[in-house]
Order: sequence, then structure tokens, then C-alpha cells
Amino acid sequence: MTVYVIVQLKMIDRAAYDRYQARFFDVFRKFQGRLLSADESPAVLEGEWQRDKVVLMSFPDEAACRAWADSPEYQEISKDRKAGASATVLLAKGFGS
Repeated sequence: MTVYVIVQLKMIDRAAYDRYQARFFDVFRKFQGRLLSADESPAVLEGEWQRDKVVLMSFPDEAACRAWADSPEYQEISKDRKAGASATVLLAKGFGS
């Protein structure tokens, strides 16, 4: 079942986040994920949004997502993401076939 990762970011240290972003695809492409959106100016249709960026990714299943997120390579670069931005990261399950 397809899963989606939704990330909402508030920048703290742009230089640290940019280091993460520069290395992201080298790690991400090794896994079965698809980057669907990375938007620094999403339109707010309803409510308040106090973040700077939203990222949407998909993976074929939760195991593939966790393999990426838990990989030593991602854990290493995520240090810069965590130093560069506070984040809310959600894993949402898609509808079954």
C-alpha cells in the first residue's frame, strides 16, 4: 500500500538546511521514494500556517519508507536537516487497491 510522507518545516539555520538539501537526492535516489512536492510558498486555503516549507513524498509501502528514514546514510544527512529546521513529519497510508 502506498504511503505518503508529509513534512512541514520552519527554518532555523538556512545554511545547515541547504547542506542537507544538497545531499538529499544522493541518498533518496537509492530508495524507492518519489518526491512529489517541495514548496516554499504553498497556498493556504484554510486556517493558519506558521511554517516555511512543505514536502510531500511517496513510497510503495511503509517498509520502503522506513528503510530510507532509518538508513545510516539518511541518518547522517538528517543531522543538518534537524539543525536547519524544526519539522513535523507525518506518515499517511494511502487507500488500498
